[in-house]
Amino acid sequence: MRKILTAVALLACSAAVQAEDHPADAVSSERLEADIHTLVGFGTRHTLSLQDHPTRGIGAAIRWGEATFKDISTRCGGCLEVVVPERMVQGRRIPEPTRLRNVVAIQWGTERPNEVVIVQGHIDSRVSDVMDFTSDAPGANDDGSGTVLILEAARVLSQRKYPTTIVYVLLSGEEQGLYGGQLMADYAEEQGWTVKAVLNNDIVGGSCGSDGVCDDSNVRVFSEGPRADLNDAIRADQRRNGGENDNPSRNLSRWLDGLADEYPDGLNVRQIWRTDRMGRGGDQIPFLDKGYPAIRFSVAIEDYEHQHQDLRVEDSVTYGDTADEMDFAYLAKVTQLNVRALDRLARAPMPPEVTARAAVRTDTLIEWEDVHGAILYEIFARRTDAPTWGNSIAISYLDGPASSNANQSANSGKWSHVAKLRGDDWFFGVSACSAQGACSPVSSAVPAGAFAPIPKEEGDSE
Repeated sequence: MRKILTAVALLACSAAVQAEDHPADAVSSERLEADIHTLVGFGTRHTLSLQDHPTRGIGAAIRWGEATFKDISTRCGGCLEVVVPERMVQGRRIPEPTRLRNVVAIQWGTERPNEVVIVQGHIDSRVSDVMDFTSDAPGANDDGSGTVLILEAARVLSQRKYPTTIVYVLLSGEEQGLYGGQLMADYAEEQGWTVKAVLNNDIVGGSCGSDGVCDDSNVRVFSEGPRADLNDAIRADQRRNGGENDNPSRNLSRWLDGLADEYPDGLNVRQIWRTDRMGRGGDQIPFLDKGYPAIRFSVAIEDYEHQHQDLRVEDSVTYGDTADEMDFAYLAKVTQLNVRALDRLARAPMPPEVTARAAVRTDTLIEWEDVHGAILYEIFARRTDAPTWGNSIAISYLDGPASSNANQSANSGKWSHVAKLRGDDWFFGVSACSAQGACSPVSSAVPAGAFAPIPKEEGDSE
């Protein structure tokens, strides 16, 4: 029989883990800045730029990214498998067949290697004309910042081992239409990975906007509402029973907000409840289309004079995405938040699949599937108009049939709990916790609340 841990014991365990030296403490703003200057030195990293030049263009940048990952792997005794998925692409903003490559470093988990968390940023850049592949396009903040964040995360996290796999990705083709994100989403699907979370970092290295407004205390995290892979039957079920605000990506965003609050010296997460900025998009979208939980990190304040701009001066205003417009202390804090999230997610179990039955009854039966690596589960309830689980009622921590309210069917892998609350008025969810006190995001007991793609059925549209 498993050992029963109380809530107090779990919290004490979690606090002890947090008190240890954390990989985030090793993040270096100096290394981030040095890597940015290296990226800017490639002149342009436009997807249609030179592939074979030794020092200029997307080809040189990709090779540098690959070499950097391999150097990091050497320093951790070969702990990273470095691969370069590629395909030929042609279409919108890519008029001729073009070689597209991502750089991927895989830090395999020691216990559940097929369970992965992905962190990514795009390495390509652009100027005002998205088809101009010859002019200098420094791409310092967009998205050199995300690129160097990924490399720094690999440096500090590769010094530790985790039960689940961390995948570090440098994407290309974003500015031409999310081609690299699509390639990576397809790659994850082809590997058969169980994707716990995708953290997309795009424009994360500045703290002041073109209107003079500055904010170095917050980072925006974007998450979709109704999930992109809904079929007609589940969409109708959500209309009737709720779930529009409880998909896995939204719960991942809530979880990240709670994690950030544990570190008052770091950044506050400002949750933005839409897929991306208005009229725009990022490389998290191809993952969402496949049903993988994915969120986007971006600066609290965007600077449009130094994003997607030719290098120039007009009316005494300097334009262009250059390194001198960045805030490297801010970028270091975004990197630390990503590292903390990756460290926690790689130690936590998968969020369980949860259902709730409450029709024509005065209580609610909550049921969920057992997950590998979980030694106990935390059940939450929140009123239907409450925005976050943080303001909800933690019903109980459970571990084994010795708990008066918990039942586990013998050898079934299923758990159940009866909440003395009317289900019409509440949403319910369950978080899975490891022996080290690392707890997963909450998985909601709503239609399509599970952290897994919705199975395709005959007649479903692609």
